[in-house]
Amino acid sequence: MNTYFENEFFLIAFTFCAYFVGKLLRKYTGWVIMNPILVAIVCVIIFLKATGVEYESYAEGSHMIEFWLRPAVVALGVPLYLQLETIKKNFIPILLAEFAGCVVGLISVVYIAKKMGASTEVIMSLAPKSVTTPIAMEVSKSLGGIPSLTAAVVVCVGLLCAIFGYRTMGFAKVKHPVAQGLSMGTAAHALGTATSMDKSKEHGAYASLGLTLNGLLTALLAPLIIPLLGI
Repeated sequence: MNTYFENEFFLIAFTFCAYFVGKLLRKYTGWVIMNPILVAIVCVIIFLKATGVEYESYAEGSHMIEFWLRPAVVALGVPLYLQLETIKKNFIPILLAEFAGCVVGLISVVYIAKKMGASTEVIMSLAPKSVTTPIAMEVSKSLGGIPSLTAAVVVCVGLLCAIFGYRTMGFAKVKHPVAQGLSMGTAAHALGTATSMDKSKEHGAYASLGLTLNGLLTALLAPLIIPLLGI
């Protein structure tokens, strides 16, 4: 039976089904916790535990999903291109907002972790929490952090922001799509961008811009800012 469960096509189909079940649950319940990505993760964990399939077998069997994620990320440039004229007109305010978001994100997580007694290695692992995983792991490695811990933190931060991001901005009366999209991309990287794409193309375009600029700024500023905080 395990041979069937480890079949490449079955694993890919199961993963997609779990994701679309999450979308249906969110649509019909309206619960923010029913984030499709979170539901899919929970379903996959339960499936692996129930069937005894090793994670390595799952990763190997579903490798095509990872492969197609790369061109999917590149495709985020399409809505960005459609908003190019607006971005050009507002580039300085956008850049300043991204700079502020990056600096505040770095300082806040480092300060809180330091006050709570985290080790230097853990603090360095937490610093790049809001950028997409490949960049975050490289920044963590260059700072002396633990890349595997950073990857886990990045996923958790992305999920939390994807679930509560728009709700929090609603409480704060932040309603402009440019501000909302940039905030989600800056704070929640690819997961925030995917959530924004579901909202509208404009939200998605600015979220992808926020993701890109925050990744670049974090890679440049983290090694400069963190030593100034006494770490």
